[in-house]
Amino acid sequence: MTIRVLLADDQALLRATFRILIDSVEDLIVVAEAADGQEAVALTAEHRPDVVIMDIRMPHLDGVAATAAICARPELAGTHILVLTTFENDGNVAKALRAGASGFLGKGVSPEILLAGIRTVAAGEALLSPAATQALISRFLATPDTDGFLALPDAVKALTDREREVVALAAHGKSNAEIADELVVSPLTVRSHIHRAMTKLNARDRAQLVVVAYQSGLVKPRPHG
Repeated sequence: MTIRVLLADDQALLRATFRILIDSVEDLIVVAEAADGQEAVALTAEHRPDVVIMDIRMPHLDGVAATAAICARPELAGTHILVLTTFENDGNVAKALRAGASGFLGKGVSPEILLAGIRTVAAGEALLSPAATQALISRFLATPDTDGFLALPDAVKALTDREREVVALAAHGKSNAEIADELVVSPLTVRSHIHRAMTKLNARDRAQLVVVAYQSGLVKPRPHG
């Protein structure tokens, strides 16, 4: 199955570079390009891509607002957003994650990592740059979101004890296989718990579970050092 990608960046040269890279592999294809946030929202509605590569800083409508607009539309629930930024620990990245982005990468990543990242978010998995995630969570995600993008403590109460346990482990970056080993259950059981938790918390994907876990206080940021 070919993963359909939309590029949203105000730099034409960067879009062209990404297009050449993405179109060079068999399982990915660029279906549209947007030069600003408004165009990104309109073209996403038109083309229904699997993944939008979204720049944070764009004219007319920035990447955060464009992400929020796309993720607020139920008919676009199948579209996942991968944020690319020059500043991996920027507060705007946290806002984009809260708004519904599936993850983020720095613009300086290697071609291989970018392609793997597209495949990861297309599959509904979280992609949170390891080098920046801890600082991002500590600075921005571990505080309640007053904009109401995601469910907070009351919704977390609907989770069963095992679902809370699984979500907490996922928030610490563990894969389904690692969670299964720790809890002595099958990976399929872990996947079922993750899916039910996503449904209860109205989370688009695994990245949103991570945000909810920290914002609700279900998981506390680990101290630095």
